[in-house]
Amino acid sequence: MQGEASAMHPWGCFVSPGMASAAVIGGAKAAAAVVGGALFVGAVPVALGAMGFTGAGIAASSLAAKMMSSAAIANGGGVAAGSLVATLQSVGAAGLSTSSNIILGSAGSALGAWLWDRKKKAPSSPPPESSTEAERGSCAGDDPPGPQDVSPPNDKSSASQNSSKKHRK
Repeated sequence: MQGEASAMHPWGCFVSPGMASAAVIGGAKAAAAVVGGALFVGAVPVALGAMGFTGAGIAASSLAAKMMSSAAIANGGGVAAGSLVATLQSVGAAGLSTSSNIILGSAGSALGAWLWDRKKKAPSSPPPESSTEAERGSCAGDDPPGPQDVSPPNDKSSASQNSSKKHRK
């Protein structure tokens, strides 16, 4: 910690500038994890409702109704207990259990933290090309940068000039 100025933290401990920036970054990652967890827990009931698994039952002409019809046909006329449709209907009607909310919140938190890390480690774009003439090393009167018209090293350029003269007549 030599060479670093320490500051007094409001809670009464000394914090070096490096520790303070690490705390801010760690706090931002924690915030991303909290947001991810909250979004996961809040999105499940919304998604199930949009699919047609509501508190009042399965909505008519919805994806849930189509799923229920397929499950009933596959099982000879009834929906089997513990099937996907039965489980989703139970969650749509009664909501998630505490343990399910904890699992969803944990998964969302992990995803939020992972996305935060991924955002921070994204490769930066290459530095822009210099645009001043002095930095490029060009002088007044030079051709502008870009594709250049390059003639082949042999002497066929005179033949092409002759053919272009014929077309001008």
